[in-house]
Amino acid sequence: MLEAMKTSLTLVTGGSRGLGLALVQQLLERGDRVLTLARRAPPLEHPALIAWTVDLADPAPAARRLSAWLDAQDPGVLASVTLVNNAGVISELAALGEVGAADLSNALRVGLEAPMLLASAFLRSTAAWNVPRKLLFVSSGLGRRAMAGSASYCAAKAGMDHLARAIALEEAARPNGARVVSLAPGVIDTDMQVQLRSADPTRFTDRGRFVGLHEGGMLETPETAAAKLLRYLERADFGQQPVADVRDA
Repeated sequence: MLEAMKTSLTLVTGGSRGLGLALVQQLLERGDRVLTLARRAPPLEHPALIAWTVDLADPAPAARRLSAWLDAQDPGVLASVTLVNNAGVISELAALGEVGAADLSNALRVGLEAPMLLASAFLRSTAAWNVPRKLLFVSSGLGRRAMAGSASYCAAKAGMDHLARAIALEEAARPNGARVVSLAPGVIDTDMQVQLRSADPTRFTDRGRFVGLHEGGMLETPETAAAKLLRYLERADFGQQPVADVRDA
């Protein structure tokens, strides 16, 4: 009876809109307790939802806060614990030499430094928890296939993939090591896609491809993509391949 009462705890970055919001909604619907970290609060209320308004471009304070919060939790009431690093931004869509330093720094801090620091806090604070632990990095095909005009985003996602590989090696050597996957989610109709379609074609030569994806109805809704990610999280072989693509599943 006590086992049946346990709930899963899932932490989601960037949970206020797009894919992150869809993940939060579906996690709550399935009965998880959810903590989301984002620049703004998600447009929903639920007794099992905790929403922190944080700036992941300054990730160290968020990581310290997360570590302290996890240290105060009782793992005995949990069925599992998962961190989904979903937040990401793109800098100005132009050649690297045409993009300002602050813009590039912001993209890398949100897209790579924050996931690294939050993953470190998560792994450290849950190391002794006797429950399944999972790390899901929401990556992109652009981490594995470069695109002109978006060097910072490509670099952040490529770094995220290799970060997952390194963590997987470390955790495999630990008792109850966390399972980790950096997962490309497919092409999703989000605000980022609007930015890609709205870019200056003289500075971002791939703009036409993204316009074509939209006009051809080839973009998935955030809700559909979130459902696929959650199904992947529940796979028995989650973590066997630390870098994966949901479209290959």
